[in-house]
Amino acid sequence: MTFSFNLVLVWLDLAGVFFFAVSGSLLAARKQFDIVGSVLLASVVSLGGGVIRDIIINTGPPAAFTNPAYLAPPLLAAVLVYFLFSSVQRYTSLLVLFDAGGLALFCITGTLKALAAGMNPVAAVLLGVTTAVGGGLLRDITANEVPQLFDPRDLYALPAFAGAASTAVLSLTGTFTAVTATAVTAVVFAFRVTAWRRHWHVPLAVRGWHRLGLGPAENGR
Repeated sequence: MTFSFNLVLVWLDLAGVFFFAVSGSLLAARKQFDIVGSVLLASVVSLGGGVIRDIIINTGPPAAFTNPAYLAPPLLAAVLVYFLFSSVQRYTSLLVLFDAGGLALFCITGTLKALAAGMNPVAAVLLGVTTAVGGGLLRDITANEVPQLFDPRDLYALPAFAGAASTAVLSLTGTFTAVTATAVTAVVFAFRVTAWRRHWHVPLAVRGWHRLGLGPAENGR
């Protein structure tokens, strides 16, 4: 498990932080937050999942508070969106694309860090998913949006589950390499974006209810 602590994994984690940070700043811009709000929302989404992960693992202070490098991506994202948003705001899919990138990277790093901390594979997968979706959940709640995690018209957690499970299997079988990590990242990213574009979804919590509508009992009132 030395791979989970090498420089490559750190850069993967920082890349995930940046992708999520951009999604936070884009949402802040669309909500007409000021630059401070943009930085804060970028920080919440990009660091929130990792902080939750590190607290659960209980291996010391979260990396976001011990490594100054983790503070750079939210600042960079806010600056980039500040100068570039006026030219890209018509592309509504941009936020989803950056969010999918962060999701794909964080489900990998979260799972690897959990395995490295001695957690069993099932717990490691769950923690990988938590790392991937936690920041987006905090972002949407903070910005008063319906969390993508609970949107019945979208798939959000399933791509993260697929990536986390694949990472756990590859790691435990000794086949997790830079090549397989890239493959998992690409598959999770494509899964998330394709599901969003094609409106894939899973069944609702109650069989027979109509999506975006009420159950039969309420419809009969």
